[in-house]
Amino acid sequence: MVDKKDKGHIENNPSFKGLKVNSGISRPPSINPNIAERLKNRKRKVYSVEDYIKGILDGNMTILSQAITLVESSKFEHQKTAQEIIERCLPYSGKSTRIGITGVPGAGKSTFIEAFGKHVTGMGHKLAVLAIDPSSERTKGSILGDKTRMEELAVDPLAYIRPSPSAGSLGGVARKTRESLILCEAAGFDTILIETVGVGQSETAVHSMVDFFLLIQIAGAGDELQGIKRGIMEMADAIAINKCDGSNITKAQLARVQFENALHLFPLSPSQWSPKVLNCSSIECTGIDMIWDMIMDYCKHTHENNYFETRRSEQAKYWMYETIHEQLRDNFYHDNKIKGMIPDFENKVLNDEMSSFIAAYKLLNTYYDEVKKGDD
Repeated sequence: MVDKKDKGHIENNPSFKGLKVNSGISRPPSINPNIAERLKNRKRKVYSVEDYIKGILDGNMTILSQAITLVESSKFEHQKTAQEIIERCLPYSGKSTRIGITGVPGAGKSTFIEAFGKHVTGMGHKLAVLAIDPSSERTKGSILGDKTRMEELAVDPLAYIRPSPSAGSLGGVARKTRESLILCEAAGFDTILIETVGVGQSETAVHSMVDFFLLIQIAGAGDELQGIKRGIMEMADAIAINKCDGSNITKAQLARVQFENALHLFPLSPSQWSPKVLNCSSIECTGIDMIWDMIMDYCKHTHENNYFETRRSEQAKYWMYETIHEQLRDNFYHDNKIKGMIPDFENKVLNDEMSSFIAAYKLLNTYYDEVKKGDD
């Protein structure tokens, strides 16, 4: 009879003659305690603004990444340092070709960027990819998986990939992407790609910070008309029908004709450029060189008619007003009196004691009165 109260291995019970099982060792810690303690006590080096400027201009990717982290930070002291770094880097920026990449989810944007990026670096260009990942509405976090999907480009010495959470900003473009773009240009990158999270009416925000806007589409995914949205189509400088390979070639060629017909319905853009539609395959790397050549033709065309610089000036003005709107919103919600009043007004709105519009007006008027008192 086996004693079930035996706390050791059952095989060591006297009932099992000739068997012996040695006790195992305790589970070792997942992290070496010596290393963990050493990392805990290690103080991260604090860089001065001069250190950041020198590192960025020297092309130090570690310092560039830390500077972009400062730009993305919401802490006041980080923002103050970041703005000084950006201002100092401005004279060294503006010399790159800025390309926006957008498209429906599943169109293969990340795969396209890797194939396109390898083609660009293969010609000796320095490429920076600012990949925007969708953030969680609950935790505000992000998987940041774009870099993992660009395995070859991630190890290319001429490429730099920076995935950032969209933080719920309009159009899936991270709130600080434009500032990050300036730092990348100062670091010597002559080609900047901005990948957005998807496509939609609000996605057009990316158009306000790039020179060339490329829309990635796919064929054979269902209703082709669903991909022809006037808001996004009017802003596209070109459309690339991706996944033109295997059994999908015929569908991709048909989709190209459909999109070309749709583009003819739109008026000519201020750049006087007629948008092109090209087929490509990111897997087989076909058509990628034609897309790059087309982008170069566009840049030459817009430089010749002076639209290139005009557009950049318009973008700078646009982002000035966007920054004003952002600062006004932040100042409003950080006002101590407003923060104390908001819960009460929320309850009144929820209980139908006050309309949403009246509540908003009263809060705004209170904020304006606070501002006036501060001025006096």
